[in-house]
This record gives sequence, structure tokens and C-alpha cells, in this order.
Amino acid sequence: MKILAVNCGSSSLKFQMYEMPEEKVLISGNFERIGIENSFYSYKLNGEKIKKEAELKNHAEAVKILVQELLDNNIVESLDEIKGIGHRVVQGADKFDKSVLVTDEVIKTIDELSSLAPLHNPAALVGINAFMSIVSNAKHVVVFDTAFHQTMARETYLYALPYELYEKYGVRKYGAHGTSHKYITKTMEKYYGENKKLIVCHIGSGCSITAVKDGKVVDTSMGFTPNAGVIMGTRTGDMDASIIPYLIKKLGYSADDIDRLINKESGFKGITGGISDSRDIEDGIKEGNEKCILAQKMFVRSVVNYIAKYYVLLNGADAICFTAGIGENSPETRKEIMDSLSSLGVKVDDEANNSRGKFVKVSSDDSKIECFVVPTDEEVMISRDTYELVK
Repeated sequence: MKILAVNCGSSSLKFQMYEMPEEKVLISGNFERIGIENSFYSYKLNGEKIKKEAELKNHAEAVKILVQELLDNNIVESLDEIKGIGHRVVQGADKFDKSVLVTDEVIKTIDELSSLAPLHNPAALVGINAFMSIVSNAKHVVVFDTAFHQTMARETYLYALPYELYEKYGVRKYGAHGTSHKYITKTMEKYYGENKKLIVCHIGSGCSITAVKDGKVVDTSMGFTPNAGVIMGTRTGDMDASIIPYLIKKLGYSADDIDRLINKESGFKGITGGISDSRDIEDGIKEGNEKCILAQKMFVRSVVNYIAKYYVLLNGADAICFTAGIGENSPETRKEIMDSLSSLGVKVDDEANNSRGKFVKVSSDDSKIECFVVPTDEEVMISRDTYELVK
């Protein structure tokens, strides 16, 4: 069965098509700068990457080109062969605790939740509508980034604000990266078996740490929005909320100014004065850049703090899992984090840790907590959920 996994951003469209249940990747690619000048798309087929320029006025244009490429490259002979299309949606709030088939009511609810994810939910809806109009015979499924986190207890997801703000406006912790955390959890269950206690560290440009017990989320670091938790590429992570009114009074900032500051101008970028990519941070450290050194120390400490917190919450842990861009590809950062957890009995296997992008145990045999690198695959998780609902 051919299943297409789709992730629409405000100006992008990522896709990956699978033959299910074999999970064989048939084609993958990305449309970029949709609605912006110099738009283009690229795809990977049979190990070859192909890039093409194209005028992409909107997501509907991108979808038309995508389906034509599927036909031209003989991925499908007819669009009827595409039995399911899975759409990633960032915010499902507490309305959805699992993936669902698209209905008018589901679309309405996603739209109503757009205020909680103004950059993401509207873009996802554009993609859903475009695909539904062009690939109308396929069944469409929505996979929510927040769904996996809906097992958190009320005392965990509530903030100590007036309770009516939760009742009337949905102010609570929702978390994010749930599709990734679910994939890591399922992967570790195959390796370990079930009923384990995991601390999953999804650390990249965006970061979230999640405590998982018996396959269910106990707590996660991101909150009402993806800004909370550990330091990230351009996001602050946790901070004293009273800084916000202080800056409004001192600098005359508007709400939009504050939003831009804490989400796009902070984190690594804010500390270093412009460097947001961890690879550039590591290069700066090698060159003796003091701001890069400072940013790395702050980042490692923020990750370690959450791991230690969740270790106590879980009453111990069977494994710590590193995933996403930094987690999978930075041996240096992993070592700094694990070395900082020596009081918990964590010990690094330096030889095993000198690896990138593959599943490997990076702790030594005498480490009290096993540590792993587990490459994430959100697209295959989307396809699995879609396949299960379609079949």
C-alpha cells in the first residue's frame, strides 16, 4: 500500500512516500520558498538527489507539481494507487490524543486551534485542503505533534495560574515533538521490551526532553508553546516571566516584539550575537569564541537539569536517548551531557560515542544508566499511523 507522509510549513512542503507495511521509501523531497521569489523543489530518488526551480505561488501549486513528479517518475501509474496521505499538524491541544481521519469537524477544530500555533496550523490546513482537492480518492489522516503527550496528569500539565484561564482559554502545557518522541519510544520498546523508563532528549534547533514510563509520557519540557524548556537555536527556553513586562516598560516593546524576541532572537543566537546553528557554535568553540563557549555551557546545563529532574520524577531511568540534529550528530555535546551526569552513575564509552546518525549505545558497560543515540524518523511514524487507519 502506498502512503504519503506530508509536513507543510508556512513556506515549505516536505514529503516522503512509502510502500507499507514494508516501510520502503519510494521517494522523498522538499518544496521550499513557497509564495516567495526564487522558489524551488528537490527530491531524492534511487539514491540520486534532483533539484528543480519552479514558480511556487502557493501550496496547491506545489502539490500539483508533486503529484506530476510521482507520475512522471513511475512511482505511481495512477493517483488512485495512493491509498493514504498523513499530514503532520503541530497543535491538537487536548482535543486529540491520537491520529485521526480527516473530517469536516477535524478541519474545523484544527482551524480553531490556530491561535495556539499561528505559524503551523494554518499552513497545515492549506496543505490538507490542497491534497484533498487533488488526490481526492485517498484517505487523509492527521498526525498531531501534541497527541503523544496527552497522557500527562493534570497536576503536570496545569500552570499555577487562575484555573479559569485553563477552562476558558486552554492555557496549559501541551508539549511538542510528540511524533518524534513516540518513534523513539517504539524503537526502544523493540530493543528493550516494554515497561521501561526512558528520558528522551530530542535536541536540535528546537529541543524537548520527555520522561516516558511504560510507553506513556509522564512529563515533557515544552509547554503551552514550543518556547518552554531547554535553550534552543533561537528560543529562550525557561525564563522568569516577569522579564516580559520589564522589557515592555523599559523598551516599549509590543506583544509582537516580545514574541519575536523570545522565539527568533534568543537562545544560541541571542547569547552569541547571531550564531544559532550548533555546528557553528562548535566551530566557534574550537576558535576560542567566548560567547560560543558560554552558549554551549548554558545549553548543556539546561539539558542536564531536565534529565536530572526527570530521573527523580521517574524514580530512576533505564535509558537516556539522544535524537534529532544535535543528539544524533554531536559526539562532543553528548559527552558533555553524559559527563555532567556522572553523579547518577552515567559513564561514556568514548569510542562508541564517536559516531553520527546511527543507532548505538554510547554509555560504557558499567554505566548505571544506558545511553543511546536513536535516529528519529517522524515521517515513518506518520506513515505508520496513516497505514493503520487506512487499512
